[in-house]
Amino acid sequence: MLGQLAVPQPVPGDSILSVQGLEVSFDGFKALRNLDFSLAYGELRFLIGPNGAGKTTLLDVICGKVKPSQGHVHFKDSIDLSKYQEHQIAQLGIGRKFQAPSVFSTLTVFENLALSMKQKRGLLSALWAKTTSEQRDRLHERLGMIGLQNKAKERAGALSHGEKQWLEIGMLLMQEPDLLLLDEPAAGMTDSETEKTGELLHEIAASQTIIVVEHDMDFVRRFARTVTVLHEGTVLREGTMADIQHDEKVAEVYLGRRVERGA
Repeated sequence: MLGQLAVPQPVPGDSILSVQGLEVSFDGFKALRNLDFSLAYGELRFLIGPNGAGKTTLLDVICGKVKPSQGHVHFKDSIDLSKYQEHQIAQLGIGRKFQAPSVFSTLTVFENLALSMKQKRGLLSALWAKTTSEQRDRLHERLGMIGLQNKAKERAGALSHGEKQWLEIGMLLMQEPDLLLLDEPAAGMTDSETEKTGELLHEIAASQTIIVVEHDMDFVRRFARTVTVLHEGTVLREGTMADIQHDEKVAEVYLGRRVERGA
């Protein structure tokens, strides 16, 4: 069924993702409450909010890890994601990166990327098969983008935490997803690594759509374009970081203070 699915082509300004009336309950607790959310092609969207606001649960629903009790999630206008399993959603063009990096430690950086390349071969055959010149060009392009071209022959296990995060982002990009879901990509990084990660997100967003869940407000302030604030499982506010910082409700529920009039 998946191979026969006609995937609509993007039109600038159209939504790549549309969430309507989404609800998720865990043992009677509503993690998401009548949540509406939309994302246009080419957006770099940051999700912020207190712990338990529903940020990770929303990503879990989008990638198929969690099924909603109510509501709809449509990808590329006509694809109802609730009908697909997690691995099928990945094939449709949605890639997910969790907070902790997950790489093949005993393999080289280059081998990690080669294994992740979008292809029909199995894991072992992909590792030992020869790459074409076109594939090698793609691999080196991604190595340059993630800043690891000088470490292509190093074992992934020897990389720093930040470098492992970039490698996993590169591995995700080798799958050629249309939508990337990133959970705290800058967590645990040094200041210079955090800076480079923000720049990398902007570079990726030139050709793909990204949702970032983030708790580091300095990182959000520096690199966010549009921010969605979640609170108690629903959208509290959306806008630029400047809009968010001066919103009284956001200050009350998320920052723990009131915004003075005229501030």
